[in-house]
Amino acid sequence: MEKEEKIIVLQDVVKAYDGQVAVEKMNFYVRKGEFVTLLGPSGCGKSTTLRMIAGFEMPTEGKILLNGKDITTVPPYERPINTVFQRYALFPHLNVYDNIAYGLKLKRFRNTYIDKNGKEKVKIEKLSKAVIDAKVSRVLKLVDLEEFEKRDVTTLSGGQQQRIAIARAIVNEPEILLLDEPLGALDLKMRKDMQLELKEMHQKLGITFIYVTHDQEEALTMSDTVVVMSDGVIQQIGTPKDIYNEPKNSFVADFIGESNIFSGTMVGNKKVRFINKVFDCVDDFPVNEKVDVVVRPEDIFLADEGKGMVDGVIISSIFKGVHYEMTFKVGKTEVLIQDTMERKVGERCSIHIRPDDIHIMEKEFDCNRYDGYITKRNTVCFADGEFECDVTQLYEKSHLDEEGYLVLENGEKIDLTDVDVKVEVGLKDIEIIDNEEDGDACGNIISIVYKGDHYQVIIRTDEEEEDFVVDTEYVWNENDRVSVKIPPNKIKLKLKAVNQK
Repeated sequence: MEKEEKIIVLQDVVKAYDGQVAVEKMNFYVRKGEFVTLLGPSGCGKSTTLRMIAGFEMPTEGKILLNGKDITTVPPYERPINTVFQRYALFPHLNVYDNIAYGLKLKRFRNTYIDKNGKEKVKIEKLSKAVIDAKVSRVLKLVDLEEFEKRDVTTLSGGQQQRIAIARAIVNEPEILLLDEPLGALDLKMRKDMQLELKEMHQKLGITFIYVTHDQEEALTMSDTVVVMSDGVIQQIGTPKDIYNEPKNSFVADFIGESNIFSGTMVGNKKVRFINKVFDCVDDFPVNEKVDVVVRPEDIFLADEGKGMVDGVIISSIFKGVHYEMTFKVGKTEVLIQDTMERKVGERCSIHIRPDDIHIMEKEFDCNRYDGYITKRNTVCFADGEFECDVTQLYEKSHLDEEGYLVLENGEKIDLTDVDVKVEVGLKDIEIIDNEEDGDACGNIISIVYKGDHYQVIIRTDEEEEDFVVDTEYVWNENDRVSVKIPPNKIKLKLKAVNQK
């Protein structure tokens, strides 16, 4: 029974363009009749994944199964799948009826009949006009555009054009409908209206929807299941409620809705310390483990100074229509709070957080680790850069002589050229520089997460696509072109096991 429910399965699917991986080891399945959303920022690989399911792109590796059958190399026109794009691609020279009926008029089917001599014959036939009329009328009713058959599509509003594009896709009765950011061209109000209409349409049709968006609200509003993606990799799969309430890492917590993300330490059984206070929580982690702590702004309650768990001061307040969004400062840490009651800027007050509202996650990054090698100049190469370092740490009580050889305690000389090493650099030990020429390695900022009193920035290098994860107090922007500099005494080196005597 379980196999029949899985209409689409992706197994270890990889897509690379000229050696650059766009989708990496993608594994997930979609149940028949489900509304699944691929959610993530621009460039995360979600549209590429959709195009592979549609057949417009071929995976570099892996398999795509439809009802248990391998369709990895099956062309798009042989798949029972239709796609609705952000740009609706309607034919401007055809009216509404002809736009919807276009695919039906091209459709051919095999009809078996018995001739007058009693012999079985097979004939390739077209759909009759009566059948086409009935199908077009049915889908126009589904999208609430009856009596629009003769209208010129160029006279329709954006929302109406979008519904025509959906009607054209579903008139062929596909098993799966793929929707690639179909609401992106609509204004905010129309987009919200269409979210509800799409969900209702999905329930009426009973077919499988796979939807792509970067809009978190769309994903949470419409989906049965959300697949959160970043950088070509699935970060989390779950229901909208699970994704929001139980994020698996800081990326998901930061991307889905508003979040406070703090650095914390487990100090006891279900006790965590953050913002200079020990809180009870419901997650069980080992004592002394460094963790990330997530608290949603709506789950923080304000009280008068001294009446809550932590005192601080309101440093900003913005009215958002249904609530006030306030920033509460404790020492150097900023806490985002959403409440229907406003506390004025400058007011000293206190906050209360319930154990159930504190979500603990393993720290995704505690250190930068690389494979590197020593050069003839006694520098170390790693992550697309060459860095000054202290090579004497590789052997205890060693020193460098005037010729640059490493001299061991027993007097033995070692040439370290091309020796392989393990490199470690702390998150706070890397300086980001906006001038490429002044740093030791260059790259682009691909991710920024605010953690209350600092930003965690990820910089990806060009050639090796290595990442530098940096904790910094300074504000940067995604896609900024930057370089990095690391003090020599902050680069920790170890010989690879193969080189150890």
